[in-house]
Parts: sequence; structure tokens; C-alpha cells
Amino acid sequence: MEGKRFSRQREEIYQAVRGSGEHPSAQMVYDTLKPEMPRLSLGTVYRNLHQMAQEGRLTELDGPPNRFDAALHPHPHICCECCGRVADVEIAYDPALDRKAKTGSWTIKGHTLVFRGICPACAELF
Repeated sequence: MEGKRFSRQREEIYQAVRGSGEHPSAQMVYDTLKPEMPRLSLGTVYRNLHQMAQEGRLTELDGPPNRFDAALHPHPHICCECCGRVADVEIAYDPALDRKAKTGSWTIKGHTLVFRGICPACAELF
């Protein structure tokens, strides 16, 4: 956070992601914090989450809606096609995929791997 002033709101937003046990969206973080922080706006949550992702403090996972992850090590995810729930997949990240993906003069900086499926809660509905 070099060059940034400490902000209680910003830190609470970060801790909400870190302590969620999920990969929360901005709306989920807002809903969690709003009762304790009545002056908090959804726009503030969005701005801070995106900024922390740009700084490398969080990982932003493409949605919709975009989700945020405090675990910064490379790891795959699985996303439920029904409810949008996101979870970590406990398999090793494979840097060999980066080498295999090299095409022409491209410089590969990494990859993301997202599996799609149906979570157990949604599967019970079928």
C-alpha cells in the first residue's frame, strides 16, 4: 500500500474478503459491512476492491459478477453455473502450461484456470 493513506474502510473491505471463506463479489462485501458501517457506499467497495486487485493485494476473478480472492498464490477455481458460487480447486497449478501456450513472439505471464459445473447445493435442486 505504498503511497496510500491508511483507510479504515479500505482495511475493513480487505478483511471482509480475507475472512469470507468464499470468493465474494463487491455486493457481497457491501452487504457484509453495511450493518457495521452505515456510511459505506457500494461504489466505495467497488473502487477499493478493484484498486487492491490492481495493486496485487487481491485477485479479481472475472464474473459476472466479478469475485475477489485474498489467496494470491496461483490456483484454479470452480464456478457453479446455477448460483455463481466460486470455490478453490485443490490441484496443483501447472506452470508447464505457460511454456506450452507460448505462441510466436508472445510473452506468457501466467494463466487462470476456471472449471465450470454445478455445486452440491444446486445439484440437490435437480
